[in-house]
Amino acid sequence: MDFKQLLAYKKAFDLSMYIFETSKSFPKEEKYSLTDQIRRSSRSVCANIAEAYRKRRYPKHFYQ
Repeated sequence: MDFKQLLAYKKAFDLSMYIFETSKSFPKEEKYSLTDQIRRSSRSVCANIAEAYRKRRYPKHFYQ
């Protein structure tokens, strides 16, 4: 099984895509500071889920 099959990953990915599309409508003044931070944080959730799934086979990482 791949991490892309996880329900948590699917929901996080869908939410990050929604956030990306919604952030396109932000005011021009916020395009570079707030928008960038929101987009990066939404992508990091998916990356953290994928990383944790790959490390689950190592007991020491799993305990953390």
